[in-house]
Amino acid sequence: MRQQDFVRITSSEFGNSELEKAGTQLTKKVKCVPALYVISKYLYIVTLKGDKDMDYKIVQKDAFKVMGKIFKVPCADGEHNLRISKLWEQCNTDGTIEKLLALDRAQTLLGVCLDFEEDQLSYMIAIEDVRNSQGHEFEMREIPAASWAVFTSVGPMPDAIIKVWSNIFQEWFPTKGFEHANGPEIEVYPSGDTSAQDYRCEVWIPVVEKL
Repeated sequence: MRQQDFVRITSSEFGNSELEKAGTQLTKKVKCVPALYVISKYLYIVTLKGDKDMDYKIVQKDAFKVMGKIFKVPCADGEHNLRISKLWEQCNTDGTIEKLLALDRAQTLLGVCLDFEEDQLSYMIAIEDVRNSQGHEFEMREIPAASWAVFTSVGPMPDAIIKVWSNIFQEWFPTKGFEHANGPEIEVYPSGDTSAQDYRCEVWIPVVEKL
């Protein structure tokens, strides 16, 4: 990181806190079908190069709740890549995303990777629950308080975010004084044209300082 910024967020909106603060211009409301590719230390053995300097922020965020739809995703032979992409397509087509956003239009879509196991993970298409919403069909999860390394992806999906995920684990972790905190990983997807050269989204990784 060329100049490290420290930000504390005590409540809610991912989109308003980081991306909108950065002046992101959203070109159109997305019928969101991000092709998400998870490259996690739980799923891959990577070749560590350690020669890449990436811009990032360390964000201190209190525990918060998310609500959404959870899917079990198999990880064998990279199957999760295709499966997660199809989940977004499915949730967009069947109205799940519209129902979710209708609960709080101020929120930003999240892709949350959690419950990591040897051969599968849980993937949650979600929004942050800042209203303690009741009477809906979605599942609730609490994300624990953490220090987060936040990386911005700029460019068309999915290539731009694939590159960010790869660089985090192959380049960033080996050269910085942080380790993965073994918590959920979050992708933050604001509305916008996901095929645009200037589309911006984020990857949030829970971290602790190396001892």
